[in-house]
Amino acid sequence: MRFSIKAETLLKPLSAVYGVVERRQALPILSNVLLATDEQQLTLTGTDMEVELVARVPVEDGVAGDITVPGRKFADICRSLPSDAMVQFELDGERAIVRCGRSRFDLATLSAADYPSSEVQVNATLIRIPRGKLKRLIELTQFAMAQQDVRYYLNGMLFELEENIVRTVATDGHRLALAEIKLEEAPNEGNRQLIMPRKGVLELAKLLATDDEPVELALSANCARMETKSRGFNTKLIDGRFPEYQRVIPAKESCDKEIFADRETLRRALQRAAILSNEKYRAVRMTLEPGQLTVMASNPEQEQAEDVVEVEYEGEGLEIGFNVSYLIEALNIVPSDRVKLYLTDSSSSCLLVPAEGEACEYVVMPMRL
Repeated sequence: MRFSIKAETLLKPLSAVYGVVERRQALPILSNVLLATDEQQLTLTGTDMEVELVARVPVEDGVAGDITVPGRKFADICRSLPSDAMVQFELDGERAIVRCGRSRFDLATLSAADYPSSEVQVNATLIRIPRGKLKRLIELTQFAMAQQDVRYYLNGMLFELEENIVRTVATDGHRLALAEIKLEEAPNEGNRQLIMPRKGVLELAKLLATDDEPVELALSANCARMETKSRGFNTKLIDGRFPEYQRVIPAKESCDKEIFADRETLRRALQRAAILSNEKYRAVRMTLEPGQLTVMASNPEQEQAEDVVEVEYEGEGLEIGFNVSYLIEALNIVPSDRVKLYLTDSSSSCLLVPAEGEACEYVVMPMRL
């Protein structure tokens, strides 16, 4: 096995693949990156048994072969070399030799035959979707995913296929984010729901560009796969039942308080109030009156903050509490200069939607003050 490649050309795909490799692994080979080459192309693979990333890059003087090398060390070596320097890689028995100019590195290796391979997909649903749109769906909802929740099915994102609609939903039990787009081509199978784990979602978002070139996403019962010319992505799916999220989204027609606000003005007011909120609970009190919304926060040191925001509203008054971080994170991502807030009473959730633009909804549960 042998190949030559510029350091900067190798570093980008190597860094992407090494990103999924966990430093502390029960199996030593999982801290390695699989290298496989032919005469013209090098394929790099990294996995943690849940998410697998594959990168392909052209090489010179290639001789076919495969081997695994320590991912972190190989990436650090490439990062330390001049970007325009030529890196030469070859096997010498059970050692990998990396040369660049007068520098030489001998790396330990493990057999490629022992490297775990991804599962074969059976009865996969195929979705053709522009890369930029899929990336946007993830961006609009990923912040609401849970982290290390005992309800394991919340530690990921729901992908829902419904005729020619793709919908993403994420919730941590305190807030919920939903976004959807229409496909030009309907999937090859009927309605489906699947849950992609948090790490898989984040790695997939990194791979997706913002252009409109279609990408094919294959979804089976236990894994999801995406392939492009230079990248491959595979992740196991969470085996669980996602909550019936439709039941927690307030119906707009049942909310008797509809408020229009400037997104940036409201976001900045919440950020200012958050400075003096309780660091543990992050609570703010919001008082709604005709024409204005007052945001108040306090903390155990008896410090207080108050900010008044002009809004379009002519109904009855209301006082309600929220976790300010949840509201700010939703306002950070809403794709509209103006937003609508739907409220009912102090014990009901807030529904936040863009006044115009993309189809997305955000729900935030109230707090007792």
